[in-house]
Parts: sequence; C-alpha cells; structure tokens
Amino acid sequence: MLQSYIPFLPKGAEPINNHVAIYRHDEKIEFFTASGPIYSCKESDLYGLRLAQGIIVTQTSTTPAEIAKALNINRTTVYRNFNRYQQDGPAALITDKKSNRKAYKLNGKAKRQVQTLLNEDCSLKAAAKQAGITEGCIRYAIKKGTIVRKKEQDEKPETHQKLKSTSERSTEDNSCAIGIGAKRETERVLASIGKIIEATPHFSASEGVRHAGVLLALPALASVGLFEAGRKAYGALHKGFYGLQSVLLTLSFMALLRIKTPEQLKRGNPGELGIVLGLDRAPEVKTLRKKLKEMGLRSKAGEFISFLSKRWTDQDKDVIGFAYVDGHVRPYNGRKHKLPKTHVARRRLCMSATTDFWINDANCEPLFFVTAQANDSLLSMLEKEIIPELKKLAGKGNRVTLVFDREGWSPKSFEKWFKADIDIITYRKGKYDPWPEDCFIEVESHVRGKTVKYLLGERSIKINEDFWLREVRRLCDDGHQTSIITTRQDINCEQVARRMFFRWNQENFFRYMREEYALDHLVTNNVEPADVDRLVPNPEKKEKRKLIKRLKRELEKLKKEYGDKAFQNDETRRPTMRGFNIANPGYKKNILKLEAEIEQSEIDLKQIPDRIAVKHLLAKHEIVRLETERKMFTDGIKMICYRAETCLFNLIAPFFARNNDEGRAFLKSVFQQPADIIPDKEGRVMNVKFHTMSTPRANRALKQLCDVMNQESYVYPGTRMTLAFTAE
Repeated sequence: MLQSYIPFLPKGAEPINNHVAIYRHDEKIEFFTASGPIYSCKESDLYGLRLAQGIIVTQTSTTPAEIAKALNINRTTVYRNFNRYQQDGPAALITDKKSNRKAYKLNGKAKRQVQTLLNEDCSLKAAAKQAGITEGCIRYAIKKGTIVRKKEQDEKPETHQKLKSTSERSTEDNSCAIGIGAKRETERVLASIGKIIEATPHFSASEGVRHAGVLLALPALASVGLFEAGRKAYGALHKGFYGLQSVLLTLSFMALLRIKTPEQLKRGNPGELGIVLGLDRAPEVKTLRKKLKEMGLRSKAGEFISFLSKRWTDQDKDVIGFAYVDGHVRPYNGRKHKLPKTHVARRRLCMSATTDFWINDANCEPLFFVTAQANDSLLSMLEKEIIPELKKLAGKGNRVTLVFDREGWSPKSFEKWFKADIDIITYRKGKYDPWPEDCFIEVESHVRGKTVKYLLGERSIKINEDFWLREVRRLCDDGHQTSIITTRQDINCEQVARRMFFRWNQENFFRYMREEYALDHLVTNNVEPADVDRLVPNPEKKEKRKLIKRLKRELEKLKKEYGDKAFQNDETRRPTMRGFNIANPGYKKNILKLEAEIEQSEIDLKQIPDRIAVKHLLAKHEIVRLETERKMFTDGIKMICYRAETCLFNLIAPFFARNNDEGRAFLKSVFQQPADIIPDKEGRVMNVKFHTMSTPRANRALKQLCDVMNQESYVYPGTRMTLAFTAE
C-alpha cells in the first residue's frame, strides 16, 4: 500500500508508515512523502537528526515511536527532542559544539589511566590534563569511590577488608538469636507489635553477593510499572517487617531468578537474597504465602492488571493496533475437586483444567488475560470480555485488529465486529478449492531480522449476504495452500500474511513462560464458588446416545445372524420363510423388538435438552473453580518481569549477532551473577561491582549493559542511593 501514497520512491527506501519513508545512502538520511523528499541530513550530524525528529513528528502523521524505530534510538529521546522543538523551536536542539562531552565521562580506559597517575603522586589537575578530562570529573569519581587517591589509600589500607565475605555473612546469619539471618531484631520486634509500616531497605558492604545481578533489572521493572501498579491497586499491606515493596520485589526477583515456587526459597541462603532486597533476609515461605493471601482477600488483582495494560497502551497506542488472542490451558492434576474438563493439546488428553485467554500486543508482548468460568470457547470470550476491554484501551474512534486461530471462526460475528470498529485476521475454516498456481506471486518479507519469501495470492470472497471479506493465500513448497481471511483492506497481502504467521510468537511466548516462569504453577489449591446456573452438556443425553448406539449394534449383529442362517437354509426341507421362521423362532421377534426400542429411544432423545444448569448435576458445595485472585496477581508479576526482561533484551541487541537465539539466555546468566555491593552513604551511591563471567564476549556485553543502565541514574526504592553498576 506504500506505493499508492508515495508514487516515486528510491530503491532501498524503507517505509516508516503509509505516508513517510526513510532512505539511507552515501552517509545521508532522507525523508520522503508523496510530494518527494522533505528533509535530509548526514548520519553523523547529531543536530540534524534531532531537528529531523521535531520536524517529521510535527509536520507529518508520524508518531515518536515510529521515528524512534526508524532511527534505531530510544523512544524517550525522540519525545524529549520533539517537546523541545515544539516549546522553544530549533534553537533548543542546538548543543555547544565547542564543549567536549567526553571530558565529562570517565570510561574504563581513562579510569585506569587516572588511577595509575594518582598512584604515582600526580596531582588531580595534572592527571585530568593528561587523561583529557575535567578535574571535576575525577573529583566526582573519588566521591563515588570508583577512584581512590593515594593519600586515602595510605590512610585507609584496610578499605577492602571491610567487605564482608560470604563466609562471614553465613556465620552471622547462623548465630542470630531469633532465626536464620534475622539480624535486625529491634525492627522485627517493633513490627510484631505494629509500630512500623514496613522495614526500610538498608545496605552494608558485602562481597560476592549471590544473585546480585538481578539488580540490573530493577530500573526496567520500575519502568514497566511494578511499584506504581502495586501502590495503585493495594496501597499498603498490614503493618509488619515485610510490606508491599518487599513482597513485590521478592516475587519479581524470584521470577527473574527462576525460583518458581515459594517453597524453593528454602533451597538457598535467605540472607543472600535479603541483601538484594535491602533487608536482613528474604521472607520465609509461610510469611510470603500469608502476604499473598492478604492481597488475595482484597480482590484487587483485576485492578492491578487493568492499570498495567492501560499504562502500556497509553505509552504507545500503536502496539494495540494488532492484538493477538489465544487460549492457554492450565491442567489440574489434583483429585480433591471436580473441575470442568477440556482438551489439553500438548498432552493430547481431555482432563480437568482452567483456560486463560491471553491478549498480546503487536510485538507479541502480554497486555492482559482473562480466565474463563468453565473453559468457555474463544468466540464467547471474545464477545463477552476481550473485545470490550480492547475497545476501552484503544479509545473511541480507534480500530483494533484481532489475530486468532480457527477456533474463533464466525462470519456473522466478523460482520458485527467490523461495524463496531474491530477488524480480524484469521485462518479460513473448512474445505476450499485450490487456486491455480499462476494466481500466486513471490513476495519478500522480514521476520525477526531475516528475509523470507512467500508465494501469495489474494481475492475477495462473499461469506454473508452483503459482507465481503479479503482472502489471502500462501502456496507452500509441498503444494498446500494456507488461506487467511481478513476484513482489513488498507494493508498489502505481505503484511496480512506476516501478521498472521507472527501469531506463532504467541505460542513461543506460552512455551517460554511455562518453562522459565512456571506459568502453569498453582499458587494455591484453594477454590471459590462457581456459577451454579452455568449450562453444561446434559449427561442424560450422552447416556441416551450411548444406549441407542448399543441397541443398533445388537440389531446389526442379530440381523447378520438371521441373514446367515437364511442363506444356509435347506430349501428342500423348508422352501418358505414361514417354515424357516418356525424352525428358528425368536429372530424376527427380537429384531422387531429392538427396532421398536430404538425408535422410542430416538424420540426420547429429541425431548432431552442439550444443556442443563450444573446445579442439577452437582451439590452446591461441589460447584467450584480454582481461586483466581492470587493466580491473577502472580501472573501479573510474571508479565511485568517478562516485559522488563524484554527491555534488557532489546538493549543488548547490538552486542550479540545472534541476539534472538542467545539474548535471553545471557540475561538469565546475568541475573544469577554474583557481585560486590558497596554503599557510599555520603555520596548516596550504591556501587554494584560484578564478578567476571565465563567469556570475554559476555564480559563486554555485561559492561556495556552496565553503562546503559547507569544512564538511568535509578534510585533504589525506599532509599536515596543511586545504583551504579560496574563490570570487570
């Protein structure tokens, strides 16, 4: 569709949207619209690029998110430059070219050079001049503790010995009077009598803290709304040593560290995880479960999820333009309760289970999910819960495109949704005649950074009386034709196919969440009352069908025996059927009896209702479903952790040639990485110094990731200390 809006476009230009394209050539960047090139600058011209962001967003229909993606820069940077351009004009984007910004940055090479010069009794002024940086930069580094002057080294030769080793911490934890690792006795006593709302995070110098790498994810967790959503939904928990912040951090760190159940906290030293939390030890299993129960009784999990999904869509409305919908079945292996049964595809069994329907955005990141009362169909959940919530998130006048599989097939619903500003992309259900091969053309697409080629064809088809849909087919190598149906007329066939096949990323998301984040784990085996008026298949009708089937088998067997005997009849002795029936009494009578019984059973079958209320089958106390509140809340935490991990995954993309295959595995190892935690209370900085990883490439990537996260200048919640990460 781009060619219809921009008729003259250079070869190699890339579309930003339907109205603007970007063209890179000869170290220059040009922006094109239908009228031709509207702006150009050199790729090395930083002011020109900042000015481009202001001009293109202001004068075209391009969003800051789109221009950020095209220029491969952070979306926040574009918003900042756009706001400056709107408020103060182009002059606000000019920086002093004479100033040397490198003089204010103390990188690894300059740091080592300065430390060497200071060790040789060189003055700060002379060291700054030789290293090409400012004297103030060195003074700030000394204040942070990343550089030590020789005088301070002579005066404090035992500085490094102040870091408590793992062995020393273990001995201290074991000798605590009120429990393993419970060193803050005064605060715990006050908490037990309700004198404090929540323990304040406190850090001391510690060497080789296990799992300290998870602190790298803390700024990302905050940016996707962990603390804001928690406070919005729950406010504060009952007074105690562990409050809302410590519970949110504990659950988030558990998810990122792949500690899949509260019981698995017993496997490690609670004091080590407590250091990362800023406390003396991590909460005990019973304490954590008690806090989860308290949060579950407030019934705020829905509000927690709603706040998150609204926050994510408000940041970028484009992500909800395409919404991927699919069901995820959570099997129930217990025997205590009777739950509705459904088919579990990955086990190829019909078993007791609960079905969640997940909605992922255009990038296949989770937005929200809904739990069916009793394994309702995708179509019914779309009608009742999913579409109303999506329309609320999208806002009035904005269309949303649903992408789902054949389970949601319903031409009547498609027409109704289309009139309500809801488009669809789905596979065609049923049999259809193949198209001739000359109907297909080769189309190039890009999937996960790789170029793929499809053989695609398209037509318009009429499903209802006055409702036309668009059919796009892909011709596979084996001759099979995959048919895709959509109501979208404004995108080309390549985009339709790519968006439909991109749905497999949601399947991969489910698999990753099951294996890494224990998505199927039951937080509690408690149940809650279910809808007693819920209609279920009538078991009486099922039994009647089984009876009719059995009677028909008996009738068929009896007729076969009757026919075999008639065929073997000696006609010289019994030339007529009357004589044969007299010699073989009972056959005809039994056949007539069975036929009458089958006829009556089929009449009775029609009078039995297909579905009846479940209250007619089970006692009221037996009509239950698994508790949803705690499960919804913990799954919301896992959604936040997955999105935070994705943020870090995108940041390390330049450091890995095969980031799609290796990125998340690298982050998983980073979270497990030990580090020294050195708080500088005077400078209000908490230094986190990572130990070496297994390969030089991993160390380089970790160092660059630390540099990026340091730019956030994130303050650990509940303190005034800024996190500063360094890697060897």
